[in-house]
Amino acid sequence: MAAYDRAEKREVHESPFQTLSKQVANLRVQDGNQTSQEAVEDEPKVVESIESLCISCEENGETRLLLTKIPYFREVILMSFACDHCGFKNTEVKSAGQIQERGAKYSLKVADEEDMQRQIVKSDTGVFRLEDLDIEMPAGHSQLTNVEGVLLEILKDLKSGQRKRKQEEPELWEKIDAIVQPLLKMTLNQKFPFTITLDDPSGNSWIEPSPKDKDLKYQKTDYPRTATQNAELGLGEPPAPASTNDNGHSNQPATSLNGSPTAHVVPQIPSDTQDSTNLEGVDILAGHNYSFPTPCPGCTKPAHLNLQLVNIPYFKEVVVSAVMCLHCNYRSSDVKTGGEVPRLGKRIYLDVREPADLRRDILKSETCCVKIDEVGVEVVPGTMGGRFTTVEGLLTQIRDDLRFTVFESEEDEAGNGGDSMPEMKRRGWNQFFEVINKAIKGEMAFRILLEDPLANSYVQSLEEELEGKDERLRKEDYTRSEEEDDE
Repeated sequence: MAAYDRAEKREVHESPFQTLSKQVANLRVQDGNQTSQEAVEDEPKVVESIESLCISCEENGETRLLLTKIPYFREVILMSFACDHCGFKNTEVKSAGQIQERGAKYSLKVADEEDMQRQIVKSDTGVFRLEDLDIEMPAGHSQLTNVEGVLLEILKDLKSGQRKRKQEEPELWEKIDAIVQPLLKMTLNQKFPFTITLDDPSGNSWIEPSPKDKDLKYQKTDYPRTATQNAELGLGEPPAPASTNDNGHSNQPATSLNGSPTAHVVPQIPSDTQDSTNLEGVDILAGHNYSFPTPCPGCTKPAHLNLQLVNIPYFKEVVVSAVMCLHCNYRSSDVKTGGEVPRLGKRIYLDVREPADLRRDILKSETCCVKIDEVGVEVVPGTMGGRFTTVEGLLTQIRDDLRFTVFESEEDEAGNGGDSMPEMKRRGWNQFFEVINKAIKGEMAFRILLEDPLANSYVQSLEEELEGKDERLRKEDYTRSEEEDDE
């Protein structure tokens, strides 16, 4: 009886979003004999069919819905419509999950035919751009495809009507043809490399990663939405102009963590921004905790931004910030460094040889790039924000973030990767996580490189403990590139 109750409870709470293999496994195999009408009606269906109106001929057509999970990503609803009367067809993909706490921007340098087959989920709020040709597919149409499929769709739209334009508007035809020809070579795998980006304020678009991505080939950047973007997503009202003083700051004073006004007047962060880590113009005093009212990046309701100035020995003072929302339980933390922009960037090399090295304090600023060649890790600037932790803590955060991205579904938490993940990719990801787990446990030696164009990153030296020079820690200055200066 207890076993039956557990099975019934598990059935009630089972998610309707399952991988295709699990949905097919739930189907009963017909034995060819008679089956009762009731049994047929109770049979679980992989695809749901709904009669719906055709927008082309206004006759009735059929809409088919498939609820499924995508490896590396999350739950989606695949929809297709077909009308037998006029032949009209349409397909779309909708995110079945909630709007994410932050927007997301993906960048991929497509270098070979294998990259052309990477999956892409473009939600109806995502903007796809082909950076090399400066063309984009605007928000509005959602789809599940791959890189090649998106390029072919753009090519099809550009070529549409070209014959007529050549006769009537030869100048316009020539400008479009200048884009069509290189785009055609890209679709034929004759023009590599090129860069694509996908920017989605809702965070529900996605480009498939690979464990072989290195040298900034694949980048994902999470960013806080602005109040305007939240309003466009239906998460709040457009920002109203805030009353400010002569310095351009809000007249609302900051409060201490106990709710009373602080002894020192601290300018309020402007309320027209959702970036709770924007501390420009805010005077933070050592030895004080501050709490600012700020809209929550997740739900736009009132939240609290807590700040504290921390002095890192032999380095500089940094501001540790944390956003907390009591309405949606949103939590985030960040570290900001101050001071003028240095003339040179800084590279920090740390050779991790023993458990004591894993316990070193480490500050990774939001402009810092982290590389660990032995593990195959490369964290691009802006991906994780600022972090003040230990070497072990940084590696653990990188592992957990990647594992959540790759194995987000319940089936995949065991390392299976879903039914549609190719065996070779699944094996590659499992090998990657085995290596990074060895590094976290101190079972292998490796070198960490922190490359920060603003020299705002730091690794603790063990000179006092070693009673001499720390041979495993090395620092060097370097001249920033023009691209880094522009950023």
